[in-house]
Amino acid sequence: VLIDTATAERRTLLSEPAADFSAPKFSPDGQHVLAIREEHDTYDEPGDVTLVLAALGDREPGHPQYRDLLAGFDRRPLEAAWAPDSKSVYFTADDNGRRPVFRVGLDGGGPVRVTADDAAYESLCPAPDGSCLYALRSAISAPPAPARIRVANGTAGQESPGSPELLPTPGGEVTVPGTVTEVATTAADGTRIRAWLVLPEGASAEHPAPLLLWVHGGPVMSWNAWQWRWNPWLMAARGYAVLLPDPALSTGYGQHMIARGHDQWGGNPYTDVMAITDEVIERLDIDGERTAMMGGSYGGYMANWIAGHTDRFKAIVSHAGLWALDQMFRTTDGPPFWRRMFGDPATHPERYEANSPHLHADKIVTPMLVIHGDKDYRVPVGEALRLWWDLIFRGKQARFLYFPDENHWILKPGDVQVWYETVLAFLAEHVLDQEWKRPELL
Repeated sequence: VLIDTATAERRTLLSEPAADFSAPKFSPDGQHVLAIREEHDTYDEPGDVTLVLAALGDREPGHPQYRDLLAGFDRRPLEAAWAPDSKSVYFTADDNGRRPVFRVGLDGGGPVRVTADDAAYESLCPAPDGSCLYALRSAISAPPAPARIRVANGTAGQESPGSPELLPTPGGEVTVPGTVTEVATTAADGTRIRAWLVLPEGASAEHPAPLLLWVHGGPVMSWNAWQWRWNPWLMAARGYAVLLPDPALSTGYGQHMIARGHDQWGGNPYTDVMAITDEVIERLDIDGERTAMMGGSYGGYMANWIAGHTDRFKAIVSHAGLWALDQMFRTTDGPPFWRRMFGDPATHPERYEANSPHLHADKIVTPMLVIHGDKDYRVPVGEALRLWWDLIFRGKQARFLYFPDENHWILKPGDVQVWYETVLAFLAEHVLDQEWKRPELL
């Protein structure tokens, strides 16, 4: 909506019943507005995401509301910034385990990739003279730091992807306790499944590391950037190798990859993470007999699903995980999002019955650590309470870490310490066969 500040007159620029528009930005010359357009998911397929351009002048009858700047580009834009000449736009999008910067001109040409390194970019800020682009750059092994990216003559389509110039950062350098490498395998349907594998220092054929499979949340996202909440290096510091896969529903691999899991959360995403785990445990520097699994949000859902479908792991950690889908989709703070994808459980129970982890509780044999915040409204705490009691009632091995004043994320510094120390103590008990040691902060 455009509002004239002098007259308070309102004019709707972009509106559709089956899409949302967000992050509007005026062009420097004041002629256009750029926005992200996100289609609503439907029962049959996931909605797509693109960048659209709307003119600020009066629109003639029958004239389209906007122009799609990324028609035919099979990646989802995350953020965008205008070039100072108003002739092109910079944007980021997940792409094969990275989050590069792209540039697209208003002249109708396709996007051009500006960066080529194994990194993730955000907070784009073009220089006023158009000679370079500033951004925050991070990677799986590097926390966010400012970077300067040179662009050729400030002209779209002439960039030569290369290394950015890293600038001083108040945080200083961070040395991680290990290395990260890329791994991949092929799913049963021929889809390439890739992941990042964090290896602790000293991992070798003589000293193979225990493996921790860590499934991301979202579920429509990707492991490609530094994470403060989900940091694999704290696990690597204790000697664990950490596998960070991008299964079906992940971004950066095209709309097809998201569609592969749209109607079967417990289908292709599950077999994908199992396939990449099978690939990794064949490595000589990985101890395939000592494996664990963890995840938060959708990753917590996958933890709960995995617990009821395999006994291959020695321990499973479920943070803020979905357990009973018909219950969760009626109590979450955003029910329309889920209802579009799964339908009404009263009239279309099929997808709920095929994908709800709670229906497989009897098959769980792996010890589980359940974690949840009481003020979580995205995945309400009732999911954890029901999971906990379903496990205890059946005599399963389980522990419950409860945060009365945290939400979907655990944010308070002391609580973060409790979270990691409890997870590490639980893993040590079941994966390393060490005696359970209650964290001092508990």
